[in-house]
Amino acid sequence: MFLGFDGVEIGLIIVFLCLFAGILSGFPVAFALGGAGIIAFGILAALDSSGLLVHEFVDRGSDGYRALLAQGVPEIEISKFSHPGLPRATEPLFVGGWELAMDRNVAFIVNRMNERVFAGQSIETLLAVLMFVMMGITLERSKIANELLTTMARVFGPLPGGLAVSVVVVGAFLAASTGIVGATVVTMGLLSLPTMLRNKYSPELATGVIAASGTLGQIIPPSIVIVLLGTLAGDLYAAGQELRARAEGCSDALTYLGEAAVLSVGTLFQAALLPGILLAVLYGLYAFGYALLNPEKAPPVSLEPVGGEIVTRSDALRWFVLAPAALIGGVLLAGQVGLVGNQSLTVDSFTDVGQAASLRTNVSEQCKAGMIELHGQEKWDAAVAQQTEIDAAGGVSQSHRRSAEELQTALAAKIDGAAPIGTGVAALFVLLGLILAIARGVSPTADPRPLLVGAGGIVLGLLADIMLIPVTMGPGPTFLILAIPFAITLYGCAAAARSMAHNDLIRVVFPPLVLIVAVLGSILGGITNPTPAAALGAGGALLLAAYRKLHDQQKSGAIILGAAFSVIIMILIGINFDLRINRAVVPTADLIAFYAARSTYFFALFGILYACWVLLRTSVLGPVVRETAKVTSMVFTILIGSQILNLVLISFGGEHYIQSFLRSFEQEWTAFLIVMLVLFVLGFVLDFLEIIYIVVPIVGPVIYGGTYDPSWVTIMITVNLQTSFLTPPFGFALFYLRGVAPASVTTGMIYRGIVPFVLIQVVGLAILWAFPGIVTIVPDLLPNN
Repeated sequence: MFLGFDGVEIGLIIVFLCLFAGILSGFPVAFALGGAGIIAFGILAALDSSGLLVHEFVDRGSDGYRALLAQGVPEIEISKFSHPGLPRATEPLFVGGWELAMDRNVAFIVNRMNERVFAGQSIETLLAVLMFVMMGITLERSKIANELLTTMARVFGPLPGGLAVSVVVVGAFLAASTGIVGATVVTMGLLSLPTMLRNKYSPELATGVIAASGTLGQIIPPSIVIVLLGTLAGDLYAAGQELRARAEGCSDALTYLGEAAVLSVGTLFQAALLPGILLAVLYGLYAFGYALLNPEKAPPVSLEPVGGEIVTRSDALRWFVLAPAALIGGVLLAGQVGLVGNQSLTVDSFTDVGQAASLRTNVSEQCKAGMIELHGQEKWDAAVAQQTEIDAAGGVSQSHRRSAEELQTALAAKIDGAAPIGTGVAALFVLLGLILAIARGVSPTADPRPLLVGAGGIVLGLLADIMLIPVTMGPGPTFLILAIPFAITLYGCAAAARSMAHNDLIRVVFPPLVLIVAVLGSILGGITNPTPAAALGAGGALLLAAYRKLHDQQKSGAIILGAAFSVIIMILIGINFDLRINRAVVPTADLIAFYAARSTYFFALFGILYACWVLLRTSVLGPVVRETAKVTSMVFTILIGSQILNLVLISFGGEHYIQSFLRSFEQEWTAFLIVMLVLFVLGFVLDFLEIIYIVVPIVGPVIYGGTYDPSWVTIMITVNLQTSFLTPPFGFALFYLRGVAPASVTTGMIYRGIVPFVLIQVVGLAILWAFPGIVTIVPDLLPNN
């Protein structure tokens, strides 16, 4: 034992000292990680060769060890931490020598890089990082934050602490549209900090709220942190649950859990929605409460009112609250009574496999005991009864090809059960109805007749769907019948758009809001996964930025608008028509739809290329591409460097050592709390990327291998990692803000300003700990991919 420490403990100390030295050296973090791993391995190899490092472990040949196994204690839970009285054995730190460890590491690096960086399943998800980064940087370069901050300050300024609240609102908005912490903090620091100081705001409150609000992009989806963490969390959850199942004597996690151990990035986006909103609300409440207690440090500010008509309280209540609630509530109620619903008539050629029991019951006694402890005796008895009934009926019926009569019967059942109004039609008309209602509230004195005509088109379209369109009608005739009501509705919506354009708030918020709804709606609604949604966001950001540039130059943006509508039309055609033209028989309507979709595809592609040309000509595209390449290259290089460091830890048993220590605690929450405290402390000196790629893979098999919901675990880690941007001395948000703050704002003021917001994040973590339903309710309600 060298200096009284176990060899693995010495190894861990050396690795982390090399890591911190590498980060403090001034070299780029991505290279410092890999260099720290190589240097640490060299030091450990030298010490091991000299015989100074010895690892002590539980003697697996002892009587005490065999007695524990005979008692049913899982092997994975037996360690010198959980059973300190067991006999010990010793071995060199590198069993077989450091040369063998290095050979294994080199081979593992090649395999891991191929698996996770070049050809693995996670590469498609990681591509979303590239496109979300491009989306965020493009929107930041299009000056969206400038107009948002100005407009929100005019809306909230007259309230106590109103400027601080406006910064929180804009921070949450930019988080959902850009997600780039550095760009958000710098932009808000440049635009809002001078205004807040000029209006006698406390420098501590001003800097704290700017830095904290700028980090909301780490939790509010689409979040790059969630994408990166999600690619790891899915593997860690599956591996952790497999270990848990084997420890309980079960063959696999599917048997033990009764469901597959799967966790997707889309599910994590759904889970992060409410926690992100919760943090934004807590920030805003703190700013408002601070202003009430210290009115001289956050006074109301009278700014130029938002352009548009003055709206009375009754009109605002009627059109901004009651009318939208009635539209959405009415559709939900119609869905409950069967008036709105699925109209799919797809019938499988094969019958479904017979229903199996809810749990597998043909398991060992040890697995049975573990499953009863997990699921409860009542659920186990129900599964046994189900299996008995299935066995009595001859076992689970096998799937077979349906006969013509069976297909006809199944189709008739589908027709009888179909709702009169399809969900797609209902959602489209409700969205258009919301536009009409909001336009009426924005301009209550305007001529209401065009809006009434549009509302009449909605009613006519819904009646036409009920009375004239049977569920068996093809998409072609359906499109022709709904074309007239839709055109009437669009006439009203066009008038609504002209009316809303006079309101500065809607003019500024509406375009990026549409993009956010398109991206997040497709993910949260289970329509697609994050990678295609990120591509949609990147393309939409290019179109939006180009349209703003053309508008500033007083040039026509017709091509850009046409491209945007082409994308919408292309998506609608793809949803409603079968575009496979390689079938033996292709209906005329599908053939027409195919060529229409192809035409809109080429026009949309032309529009995006034209947008790129506009941005290139105005010197926007070049910086966007360079910044995107810089950020994504940093992320992937850190991924590679962190893998080298992790392999060094694995090579001398450091990862297993830490996991054994965490598993030694009897209470699961104790180990999880220790991990959260370690992550919080590491956030003072490490960036979130280093923590994700170095620390999470080590502790992941333990914290994801327990009873906690994996999406809750991931969101707790994400909120915790958010503090790494705010905690000194290496909080990146503090550096960004220090770079743009005036000389009158000292570094001490910035540090004091972020303390309340770090505490608020801790309070947010405590709330999520006490009420995990805040995280899990949205994934439970929405479909998952």
